[in-house]
Amino acid sequence: MAQSLIEHETISTTVQKAKEIKPFVERLITLAKKGKLEHRRRAISLLGNRSIIAYEDGEPVKKGTIVGKLFSELGPRYLDRQGGYTRIVKLSLRRLGDNGELVLLQLLGADEPLKRPRRGASKRRARRRVKASGQAATTAPAAAQTAPEESATQAPETVAEPAGEPEKQS
Repeated sequence: MAQSLIEHETISTTVQKAKEIKPFVERLITLAKKGKLEHRRRAISLLGNRSIIAYEDGEPVKKGTIVGKLFSELGPRYLDRQGGYTRIVKLSLRRLGDNGELVLLQLLGADEPLKRPRRGASKRRARRRVKASGQAATTAPAAAQTAPEESATQAPETVAEPAGEPEKQS
């Protein structure tokens, strides 16, 4: 399965098999990033070195080997990544026979980000800052006492709504 993943860069399999093969393939890619002869020999011993055969006009044509592709294409592609070379995408299909859940196991492209930035965490931090600044304003009554004439001259901030339909909040 690891050979097929390296050759095709995406395979369809079950969840259990994908979770089992993922660390093995990531270890192989880490070896390929190092790129020395000892690492190539280690990859051959772990993976084997079968040929990649493509059919053009009905004739088989040798395109290279699995380890050759691993070290010439995949290793340089992930030089700037510290891990996370594969992803598992769940499919809605089920396998015939045993109704196993199917997934796609894919190698990431070179331009794909490590992780998507989370928006929820920044909103929480912003709320905490507002809450903290609100508490700081209520705990500092001395600032409000120094300028009482300013607060009396300001107009109230509430605006009366027209008698028509109320506005919908989003």
